[in-house]
Amino acid sequence: MAEPNVVQQDAVDPEIKPLLYPCNTLSYDAPVRWLRLGWQDLKRAPRQSLAYGAGLVLFGYLITWLAWEDGNTVALFSLTVAFILMGPVLAFGLYSISRQLEQGRKPKLGMCWVESRDHLRNEALFALVMLVVLLIWARAASMVHIFFPAGELDLQGWLQFLLVGSAIGAFFAAIVFAASVVSLPMMLDRGTDAVTGGLTSVNAVLNNKGVMLLWAMMIVGLVLLGFATAYIGLAVVLPVIGHASWHAYKETVR
Repeated sequence: MAEPNVVQQDAVDPEIKPLLYPCNTLSYDAPVRWLRLGWQDLKRAPRQSLAYGAGLVLFGYLITWLAWEDGNTVALFSLTVAFILMGPVLAFGLYSISRQLEQGRKPKLGMCWVESRDHLRNEALFALVMLVVLLIWARAASMVHIFFPAGELDLQGWLQFLLVGSAIGAFFAAIVFAASVVSLPMMLDRGTDAVTGGLTSVNAVLNNKGVMLLWAMMIVGLVLLGFATAYIGLAVVLPVIGHASWHAYKETVR
């Protein structure tokens, strides 16, 4: 396999644990390469990857059913967005599968739990921070309803409502993406704490804005494609994205 087209910065003394790790400068073909490598990982460990993906799909059906039974369509939308934003935490086992493949081991789902348990403190702290962001987002989303057009059909009102809601959602999604794009795989691989992982992730995004924006758009597109199949396609889409995220971390952070 050809070496990724990256420009490396100065080397870091392995004995020093920095507050954040330096990143490489990525080329615009990197996201496509990550997806290709993610697909290869799925083909090398189809049983483990698809089983994990099926579990995430069942979890998606569960939260959808809970919101539907409550008759709250707004809650359904909020839970769906929360499910997407918490994706990096939920995909921790997929990073483990890719790591086991990289190390030449036969992937085992049980090992995913063992490795996740070993980093439970950092995972829990990161998940807590994401939860706080989601709660703030939920409060902001509820305030957007003041723009909801009431009465007769008002095209301008609907456009205003959609634009404001999309802008607020994009703002919080950008925060979550920037903090998590490489942080969770990094915690698994290097045993770093949540703060170091988050800062390194933000640094990687700031130094590769265009590439990371493209990567985020590809993730959103694939997830929406999975939703369009009544979640069934997510059983394949989510494992591919999870494995690809591992390769994104490996290529981005030194």
